[in-house]
Amino acid sequence: MHRVALSAPDDFDGWRNAARGLAMAGVDPADIVWQVGDAPADLFGADLFGDAGLPPPLVAGGFSVSRPFIDLAQTAILHRDPERFALLYALLCRLRDRPRLMEDKADPLLRRVDALARAVRRDIHKMRAFVRFREVGEGDALRFVAWFEPDHHIVRVNAGFFVRRFATMRWSILTPELSIHWDGEALSEGPGATRQDAPDGDPVEALWKGYYAAIFNPARLKTGAMLSEMPKKYWRNLPEAALIPDLVAGAQRREAAMIATAPKAPPARPTNSAAAWDALRTEAMHCTRCPLHRDAIQTVFGEGPLNAPLFFIGEQPGDQEDLAGRPFVGPAGQLFDEALAEAGVDRARAYVTNAVKHFKYELRGKRRIHQTPDAGEVQACRWWLTQELDILRPRLVVALGATAARAMLGKAVTISRTRGQAIALESGAEGWVTVHPSYLLRLPDAAKAAEERARFVEELRVIGERARALV
Repeated sequence: MHRVALSAPDDFDGWRNAARGLAMAGVDPADIVWQVGDAPADLFGADLFGDAGLPPPLVAGGFSVSRPFIDLAQTAILHRDPERFALLYALLCRLRDRPRLMEDKADPLLRRVDALARAVRRDIHKMRAFVRFREVGEGDALRFVAWFEPDHHIVRVNAGFFVRRFATMRWSILTPELSIHWDGEALSEGPGATRQDAPDGDPVEALWKGYYAAIFNPARLKTGAMLSEMPKKYWRNLPEAALIPDLVAGAQRREAAMIATAPKAPPARPTNSAAAWDALRTEAMHCTRCPLHRDAIQTVFGEGPLNAPLFFIGEQPGDQEDLAGRPFVGPAGQLFDEALAEAGVDRARAYVTNAVKHFKYELRGKRRIHQTPDAGEVQACRWWLTQELDILRPRLVVALGATAARAMLGKAVTISRTRGQAIALESGAEGWVTVHPSYLLRLPDAAKAAEERARFVEELRVIGERARALV
């Protein structure tokens, strides 16, 4: 018998090195006992434990495996099933004789290992979705602490996600087996903890609960789907979960009331939309989702009536917007106002916001020169834009420029190919793409600038007519 001791439950490198040598030596899967540290051996039982040592080195030969197997093994090995190491080794040995086995989705062993990997991926997703940080301490001692109970050994592999997402925060995630800590520069590990080691709540949770209750839509409630995506075992970690039983209990009554009182014309925004928008704006004032908040003066949130039929998305605040805390008040905003007036569109009935809520710039002397946000910054800020759209639910959304179009559509597009045509958005609204007003200000040729300005005004006129037709 051959005994292999791995350093940790997620020790893929240790398993891979041992499995490679054993497979090349032709050791049968039934003759190997896999063990984590001093824990009991897995698969075929502790009675097979032996000390035969490592197999002799292979004199000649060898084989390779495909990238899909490596990816599958790296994920499946994180499962809590004690047989995972032996199952993966058995699959590895079969691949030696059947290199195309990974394509056989009906193979029982492959299906079992794949089921382990799927369970791990679900657990990884659940951790990313249901970790809730609570604020602890203040000043230089301020940090954020969360508690989570994973089903599998996913904490280390998930650490990079939280480092990228909360790079500017100092945080800790406590779990029963181990804890991870980020100090803003380096990641470290610590021993496991208990639920009592994590804080119960902080003042921000009241604001979050108000926002969650305000956006809860009883007409969209699907209890089975909700429990599938958010099992009750995670509810004790989520501040909003305390509201769910009452919200669900009253959902049918609220939906019936909504149907009974629904007018034929599009309804005015309910009063809770204002509360949701206020809560969202308040939360955005403290946004640290990307590094741009470090140098900008303030978050520049959207503004306009919450029942506006037109929703305009710009690129980002400029120097004057950053100073004023309002969107579209600089030179480009003034040109935008003039173009709207010429097109017969009342800006007072439009909501205006930006794809990125902080001013990105570089200093040249005392001047702050605009820089285009990169894809990561647009994606980080897209969360706020999505919430604005969900609260306002406009009938027509207009992206001004390529950055705004990327935020609206979730992918990079060219203005020339998408300009001037209606686009069906996932929300059910109608999307349009045109140039940003700053583009008109940058054109050096006066004739070209006049031509493009006239085209811009005409597009706004068509968009305004389309918005009125959708009412």
